[in-house]
Order: sequence, then structure tokens, then C-alpha cells
Amino acid sequence: MRRSELLNCTWSDIDFEAMTIEVSPKKNTDYTWEWLIKDNDRRTLPLTKNVLQMLADHQTQQPEGYPYVFVPPARYDHIQQLREQDKWTLKDARLKVVNNFSRKFEKILKMAGVRKRKFHCFRNTALTNWFANGMSEHDVMTLAGHSSFSTTHAFYLAVADDLVDRARVAAEQSVDKNLAHIWHAPHFSPTIKKAAKHNCLTANHLPNGQGRI
Repeated sequence: MRRSELLNCTWSDIDFEAMTIEVSPKKNTDYTWEWLIKDNDRRTLPLTKNVLQMLADHQTQQPEGYPYVFVPPARYDHIQQLREQDKWTLKDARLKVVNNFSRKFEKILKMAGVRKRKFHCFRNTALTNWFANGMSEHDVMTLAGHSSFSTTHAFYLAVADDLVDRARVAAEQSVDKNLAHIWHAPHFSPTIKKAAKHNCLTANHLPNGQGRI
């Protein structure tokens, strides 16, 4: 999910029984602000058991009356005041739901020992993993909410190139291993062994060990 999709997610979007989360626009009500997405962005996404458990734990820690999953209560109260003063716009619902988001995210990266990255990298990683695990371009395009096939195809090509590179490395390592095995384990034919034994006996019968190697 995109950053804006996550920040405008409400608890009613989550189906704990079906283990899904709905990405859908929001209407302007007493409890929610208007937030719009494209028609192709409206979609239902799966939740893993681990993520579902974390969401359930997070829900138990939230006070009642706050519909948004990832908007802190204090921030929600502030936005509600801005709405009453007609100072909250549709653009704000896309960009200003959580104050100082990038600064807080960078702080989390630093604490985790991760070099500087954008929040969108999580989404890129998810799409790449879907391809790496065999999902089709059509399925990834549907789940990602891409309006253009070329956007999805770019991720596919990146994974395909990586697969080719990894296959090349694996092939080279396999060949090198086999060559090393052959080189260090030479085979002698019975004829060569017999000749070598004869030469050794002949040398042993020479006076003063002449001809020995």
C-alpha cells in the first residue's frame, strides 16, 4: 500500500475474519475526511497472520472514537479542529495526515541501523518479492493498483534481470566446482599403471640405484 493509502486507512477497512484490508476512498463525515483515489486503485489486499495479530494488538491500545488505524489520537484531534475551521483540504488528506512523517521515518531507520531509504521502498520490495515468488504481471498489477502496465512491467524486468544474473553465477560456480574435482582426481588406465610398475621394477635392479627418479 502507498503511504497515503495506509494513513487514510480506517478500522472498518480491515476484515479480521477474512484477513483482508480494503483500499477505498473516504467520504467527508463527522469522523472521516474526504480522501479520493483512482478507480483502479480501489482493491482488496491480503493480510498475513503476523500482520493481523499486530493490528489486533495495536487496536487494543487505541482509545475509543478514533477511526483511523495509523493516525495518532492527538494528530486526529488536531485535524478535526482544522476541519471545523475549514482549514483542511483534499490535498492535506493526501500529504499532511501525519505531521513530520519523513523525519520520524528517518529516525526509525537510524534506530534500526538501516541506511537512508524512502518509505516507498517498502512497497517496491513487496512487489519485487511477489514477482520473485512466481506471481504473474496481471496479478501484481491488480494488487498494486497500477494504472499503467508499463509500471508493473518495470518491476518484472528488474526481477527477471536478477534471476538471470543469479542463474549465471550458479552455473559458473557449478562448472568451476566440477573442473576442480576433475583436476584433483586424475584417472589412470590399466595400461599406464602397468607400464609405470614395470619402469619402477627396472629402475630398482639398476646398479647403485641408477635411473631412479
